[in-house]
Order: sequence, then structure tokens, then C-alpha cells
Amino acid sequence: MSLDEDARWLEWVTKQFESIAGDDKEINLDEFKTALKVKESFFAERFFALFDSDGSRTISLDELLKALDLLIHGNETDKLRFLFQVYDVDGMCFDRFQNCLCCLDDFQCSGSIDPDELRTVLKSCLSESAISLPEEKLDDLTLALFESADKDNSGSITFEELKAELESFPEVMENLTISAANWLKPPGLEEKKSRQTPRYLTRAYWHNNSRKLLFLCAYALLNLLLFTVAMLRNAEGGFCFMVAKGCGQCLNFNCTFVMVLMLRRCLTWLRATWVVKVLPLDQNILLHQLVGYAIVVFTIIHTTAHFMNFGTHTHTPPYTVWEYLFTTRPGIGWVWGSASVTGVVLQLMICLMVVGSSTFVRRSGHFEVFYWSHLSYVWVLALLVVHCANFWKWFVVPGVVFLLEKLVGVAVAHMGGLYIVEVNLLPSKVTHLVIKRPPFFHFKPGDYVYINIPNIAKYEWHPFTISSAPEQPDTLWLHIRSMGQWTNRLYEYFRQADSQVVSTKRLSASLRDRRHQRSAQVFSKLNENHRFCNVKCFVDGPYGTPTRQIFASEHAVLIGAGIGITPFASILQSIIYRMRKQNCPNCDYSWCENIKDSQMKLRKVDFIWINRDQKSFEWFVSLLTKLEMDQADEEPEGRFLEMHMYMTSALSKNDMKAIGLQMALDLLAKKEKRDSITGLRTRTQPGRPDWGKVFQKVAEEKKGKVHVFYCGSPALAKLIKAQCEHFGFHFYKENF
Repeated sequence: MSLDEDARWLEWVTKQFESIAGDDKEINLDEFKTALKVKESFFAERFFALFDSDGSRTISLDELLKALDLLIHGNETDKLRFLFQVYDVDGMCFDRFQNCLCCLDDFQCSGSIDPDELRTVLKSCLSESAISLPEEKLDDLTLALFESADKDNSGSITFEELKAELESFPEVMENLTISAANWLKPPGLEEKKSRQTPRYLTRAYWHNNSRKLLFLCAYALLNLLLFTVAMLRNAEGGFCFMVAKGCGQCLNFNCTFVMVLMLRRCLTWLRATWVVKVLPLDQNILLHQLVGYAIVVFTIIHTTAHFMNFGTHTHTPPYTVWEYLFTTRPGIGWVWGSASVTGVVLQLMICLMVVGSSTFVRRSGHFEVFYWSHLSYVWVLALLVVHCANFWKWFVVPGVVFLLEKLVGVAVAHMGGLYIVEVNLLPSKVTHLVIKRPPFFHFKPGDYVYINIPNIAKYEWHPFTISSAPEQPDTLWLHIRSMGQWTNRLYEYFRQADSQVVSTKRLSASLRDRRHQRSAQVFSKLNENHRFCNVKCFVDGPYGTPTRQIFASEHAVLIGAGIGITPFASILQSIIYRMRKQNCPNCDYSWCENIKDSQMKLRKVDFIWINRDQKSFEWFVSLLTKLEMDQADEEPEGRFLEMHMYMTSALSKNDMKAIGLQMALDLLAKKEKRDSITGLRTRTQPGRPDWGKVFQKVAEEKKGKVHVFYCGSPALAKLIKAQCEHFGFHFYKENF
């Protein structure tokens, strides 16, 4: 933090203190935690004890600001002494700490840290970082750090020994230069940012989004042209009539184009052609949404203009505005004069579709609302044909292609019997489905499918990324996180599978029903969360995504947030198959047999996985372990694949409370050659990535043109995309 930020933070602390302190102008421990929004923990108590210089068990504002001022304006050694006192649980209080800062040349700290104190500190660090380790592992961490720091084997760690140990960790020493305000800064406290040029006005943004921007310009100009031509052709009807006709012509185009953007099979085929270099095919979902909003705007203007036009006609009977809008008496329209009535119905249905498609509905666990409201497009298209005499001319060709796509999808999905043959229930309510793969099913890494499981919902189809590699011949993998009604029902169905099967068999009355149940549901339990089964399902796909460009890039950066790893799991497994390791039968020499195809240009892959908690890493730990084993003999500088793991619930490296834990984890990882959190060789990093540093390192490697592929939350996507634009990297976001 800068000096200005420190000053703002101290001002905030003062206001917080004054708002909580009573008439005595002092706060106790509970009020201290409330004022600074510090978690109820060992560290809150230690900070309070150090700030309470007179031992009164309360802190005055002067005591608090005096302590913070020493830390903010203190040097590296001052902050290290404060850290030492936090760890020295039975050591001196703040008055001696203050003297220690004032007389650095003459005063030597007499306290020391014993193994029990160090274990208490590390245990508190693990608790605040939401890291769960067995007691034996905590003992190993304590022993690793204590043995490394206790240079003279005296059985305790002195200040000088702790300082010497910290100096062997340059990153930790660098963190000691940060402001103390950052140590105690509460989560969610926003800092004022300096004014910057909006990213939409930067040269990098226009360069990296040129295809999309040119396409949008062409789209806008086409709509303007259609609107203008339609208005001029109907100039005799008055201004309102002209506007209504202009919007109507734009609706003819947009209501057809919105359907073209969802021709998934055609778009998947086009991704393999030169067209992908000209048109923004990877942005089809975004464009579909924009066209949808355009339809709403044109519909509202179209309806309003007609309403105003009808108002001018009511001065000449025989029809009222109500009859113009809600009856067929005026005879307006192509089929039975029903243009007004169908127009009102269309207005309501289109608004319903847009509301059901909103991010709020989709992200709040009500995907079914979106799904069923969107299916009303069938009625919308039918009403449009009835409503407008010319719409069928726009619709006929795309409509036939769309219908053929649907028929092919139904035929492919029902061709042969597909069954879920294995289920594994993973942490954080993730369901791993293993599906028997049909012989005709071919896909690329990162593709997705629509799946229907009649036992969960007979008519619902939901899209999920294939997490297995194309080279895996017998099965497909899907990893499905429970975030909505259908996904929760799926998880509960397999979690309660055994009891459901038993109760269903007891209720069966006929032999035929029992045979049907055995063929549809056969569960063989391996353990509590893993079982074989035989559950009927249907799969429609595969459909291509932006990740198909990965093997055509030179330096690929794969970023998965949480369950967003699924498309990259397929890609990483495919890399394993394409870079098979071979061993000489006569000696110890080994090498990687590169079986790259003609389209694979990859020279380097950086894989970044960001998870909230420790358990989430268990989803693909076996896959990542295999990847590490294949590269065990390669030096880090020369590795084709580098992995980077981040755990956001863990205290970040710039948090003073985490310094000891991070040192202990590093020391134990070097000793055991594996990370204590995940069991991988790759060290799990605490907190969130510093994207500026991450991409700066990627740029310095100079392995070729960099393509960044992301799958995860939209909020993080915006941040990563902005950084990609700054560095000139190509950004692709998984969308379907």
C-alpha cells in the first residue's frame, strides 16, 4: 500500500473505533474484532495483547494508532520484531516491544519461541486458511520449520534465528516491506483506484477484439439499412407507421439471425474451416444474447409505434383502440386479420424469454426457468409466420437447416443405447459420470454435449463439457457440479441409489416391471461414494468450443476456476496420449515420443487451477499426479507443461499471519517432494494469482504467440481478459 492508502486506512480505523468505543473511549477484545473485522482467532487475541501496552485489557485510540504508526513507518526489522512477538505467545507485551523499536542498538529481545508455541501458531494459520491436515502432518510442519530455524539446536528460536531463517526466503522478506495496514486490512474494504483510460478505448482492446467489433459494426449497419429502406417504402402511412414498419423489417432479420447463431453443428463444422479466422464464431453465445436484446428493443418500439398509429385512427370510427389491439375485427394482418392479437402475445412471450434468460435467473440455481421459457421459441416462430406476411421468406432456409439439425440431434442421441456405467461422488457435490462411449462418437478436446437422463427428468437436456480425452476409446467422462435443481437431483439420485432401488423393487407388482428396473438401474457399490451402475441416458453432440484452438496455438495458458477445469482435463489427458513416454529396453534412457498431429503447434502449456478450498483439488488429483510423473525427469525450465495451483481460502503470502505457515509448507514440500495440501509435487499457492506477474512471466518466456483459454466465473473472466489485452494475448472464454 502507498502512503496515501495508509493514511486513508488509518482514517477508516479511527472512524471504526469512534463508532464502537463507549463513553470511556476504549474498546475490549470483542469490540476490537468488530472494529477491524478481524476473525475470531488466535491472531486477533495476539494483536490485541500487543496493542494493549498498559495491560488494562482494553485499548484506547491512542494506543491503537501509536502501535499502527510504528508498524506503518517502521522498517523491515521493526515489522519482523512485531512478527516475532506474535509468535512468542508467552513473551513480552507491547510496552517492551515499543522500547525494542526505539532502542534497536542497545536492546536485544530476550524472548524465544519454543516448539509448542510454534505448533499453536501453525495450527491457527491452518484454521484461518481452511486447510485440514491430520495432527501428524501438523507435527511434521512444526518440526520442519523448527529444525530449520533453530540453528544452534538450543530447543528454542531466538529473534536473530528467526530473522536468519526468513532471509533464506526472499519472497517472505519482500512481504515484510508491505504496510501493516495490509496485515489488518479487512476483507471487502475497497481502495480508491487512480483514474485509468477505459479499456474499451485502448488500442489493445480494439486489436484483440477486431473480428467481433467489425462484425458488430456490419450487423448495426445492416439493421440501419433495413430500417431505412422499410421506412421509405411506407412513407405514405405517416411517421408512426413508418417507424413500426422499419422495426418490423429489422425483426424479420433478427428473429431469423438469432436462430442461426444457435446452429451448433454448423458452427462446429465451420470452426474447422478458414471462416473461423474471419468471423467471431467463438462469440456466438454473446452475439446471440445481443441479438436477443435487440429483438426486445425493436419489439417494444414496433408495438408502441403501432399503438400510437391506432390512436390516430380512432378519430375516424368504426374501431376503438381496444378493438385494434385485442380483436381481429379491423382485419389487420396476413392470416385472418390476427396481426394485432398475435403481436400482443408475441410481445409478452419475448419479454418472458428475456427475463427467464437473465443472469440472475440462470445463476440463482433456477436453470429450469431459463430452459422451459426458452423452449417457447417454437410458439414464437409459429406466431411470427402468422403475424407477418413476409417473415416466412426470411425464415424458410434457416428454418429448414435448424429443423434438420434438431432431427439429426434426436437421431444421434437415440441411436444405440447409452448407459452410465460408473458414478463417483466427489467433494463439493460434484458428480463424476462415466458413460459407455458408442463407436461412432468422435470429439475434440474441450467439446461439450447435451445429456438427458430420463430417471432424473424425462424431457430436460443440459450441456456439460466432456472431461475425458478423445484418445480414451471406451468411455466418456462428465464432471457435473450441483448448482441448480437438475444437478442437485442428479447428485441425490446417485447418493441414495441403493435405498431407491430396494424400495422400488419392494413396490413392484409385476415380473415385467422388475426386469425393466434391473436393466435400467443396477448399482454395484464399491464404496460410499463410488459405484458401478447401469442407468439409461441420451447424449446429443459433440459440439465445438473455443478450446479447439488450443493445439493450433504455440504457447497456451489454460485457466480453470473450480469445476471450470473440466474442458482442460480433457486437453491435459490428450497431451498425455500425444506425448507418450518411452523407455529403452537395454538401458535407463527414456524419452517422449511426440505423436503430434499436423495441427498441433504447441511449444509450451501453462495450466492454472484456482480453487476455493482444499477438497476441490481432489476432483482431478489422480490426473494431475499422472501428468507430474510423466514430467518427473525434466527440469522445470524445460518442461512442456507447467502447473500452478491456487487456493483462495488460504491466507495470501502478503498476510503476516501466513508467513510461518508458508515457510513450513515450503520446507516440508522440499523434504517430502510433495505438497502437503494436494499431495502433488506442484506447490499450492495461497490466495489469488497476481495476474500481472503471471502474464509478465509468460511474456518473458517467448515461446511464441500466447493464447489464453479460460473457463469459470464471468467476474474473473473480465479481469483476466483485461490483462490479456494489456499484454497482447489472445483470450478465449468457454461458452455454451
